[in-house]
Amino acid sequence: ALKDEAGAIADYTKAIELNPQYQFGYYNRGNAEQNLKDYTNAITDYDKAAELNPQDTAVYLNRGNTKYRLNDYTGAIADFNKAIELNPRYDKAYASRGVAKGRLNDYSDAIIDLNKAIEINPRYAEAYNDRGVAKRGLKDYDSAIADFDKAIEINPNYTKAIASRAEVQALKK
Repeated sequence: ALKDEAGAIADYTKAIELNPQYQFGYYNRGNAEQNLKDYTNAITDYDKAAELNPQDTAVYLNRGNTKYRLNDYTGAIADFNKAIELNPRYDKAYASRGVAKGRLNDYSDAIIDLNKAIEINPRYAEAYNDRGVAKRGLKDYDSAIADFDKAIEINPNYTKAIASRAEVQALKK
């Protein structure tokens, strides 16, 4: 089923007009805007949602992911740091921070964050894949392949991990 993101944005806008303190409205409108790749407006709405409820970890995760999509990796890491500060067991925040660190070629720190995400959630296939990508960055190909294997074991239809494993196997030759 196709999502009606534009319709959702219109409805959340109306709800916010009726109640400008409606934090959930800003957050969800930001999600819809992010889905439409309207990252600037998404960040504006996440900023307002964070202002209205500074304890909402999902706001920081999603704002960080939006900044990541804008290639603002340092800004993304700051938001992931805030989410982790509020919830030290937030596996997705550790994983997202690890990926952002990887984009800054800080593979060792990326692996530390991805290890933590996996420690919190041992069935987190994406974290194994992303750790494999970071290990590839360090040219630790055998260990990267082991992580891709684990991601595929958890999710046998995980196309990205299958492709990543093939790429690293080719690099080994």
